[in-house]
Amino acid sequence: MQDPRPLSDEPLPIDLVNTELWAEGERVDLIADTRGLQTWLAAIGRPECPVTPAALARLHDARSAIRAVLEDDGDAAARRRLNAVLDRGRRREALGEDGPTSVVEVRLEEDRLPWEAAGALLRLLRTDRDRLRPCGGHGCVLWFHDASRSGRRQWCSMATCGNRAKARRHHARGRDRTETEDLAAGPEDPPTGSGRAGSG
Repeated sequence: MQDPRPLSDEPLPIDLVNTELWAEGERVDLIADTRGLQTWLAAIGRPECPVTPAALARLHDARSAIRAVLEDDGDAAARRRLNAVLDRGRRREALGEDGPTSVVEVRLEEDRLPWEAAGALLRLLRTDRDRLRPCGGHGCVLWFHDASRSGRRQWCSMATCGNRAKARRHHARGRDRTETEDLAAGPEDPPTGSGRAGSG
């Protein structure tokens, strides 16, 4: 099965947000239906998760909440939406016969993956907030977690958005150079007549 994701090495919350993208000027939703959901779950290595309309609705809800927080984590409404997703589960710590245990408890099994995505976002906000960035490409809606050593990544992919940006800059420099040369040349001199005025 072909992986439909535009980026394949992002953390779960970013991967979920990036299921919504623009391609050739049109909105594309990789999890618009249960068939798309099944393909995406297989791509992220979670084929055991439910593939139901309820699971789809909860993932859409979590995706919207995560995107809202990424765009503005100071927005109270965005925080409430994310917290509503987090309220659907909890991690229960206990001491069992074999030692300490940690179990995730959710209201419904369809809540498990959205809850995990929301929780993973909290951890990224705590440790790497300034490395969660939108792509700098014109019209691109993808996000990424900048794991580079320099921390200066700008594009979802250098092969696509990065190259397009370089091409636009090159075109703009060429246009500016042409305009500068035209201004330096000045207006063309008006043509002069070659004949002499006749005598009366």
